[in-house]
Amino acid sequence: QVQLVESGGGSVQAGGSLRLSCAASGLIFGAYGMGWFRQAPGKEREFVAALRWGRWSGGNTNYGDSVKGRFTISRDDAKNTVYLQMNSLKPEDTAVYYCATLRNSKYDVTYWGQGTQVTVSS
Repeated sequence: QVQLVESGGGSVQAGGSLRLSCAASGLIFGAYGMGWFRQAPGKEREFVAALRWGRWSGGNTNYGDSVKGRFTISRDDAKNTVYLQMNSLKPEDTAVYYCATLRNSKYDVTYWGQGTQVTVSS
């Protein structure tokens, strides 16, 4: 069983930065990679960023259009942790952020974390 625990959410003013962490436990090596998603009130869950595992393509990243150039996904293998560095935050980035294990290139999710709230004020 895989467990994902997010942390690092909070409140920040527009233009500020936050770094989210996702600590993973359990067997995740078979996963395609790890991703971050977010869901704002009244909206559907949205893809934010993905990082692919693997010897030949490991480290490949992909981002949603709304966060490209502002957010960076990375990992620390020694800590089994994936990060989401969020810079130049905007009020429209306000949402609950979830990390997830991905099982394919379509970013279908196998496991979800519990989510962490990010609030950006203008």
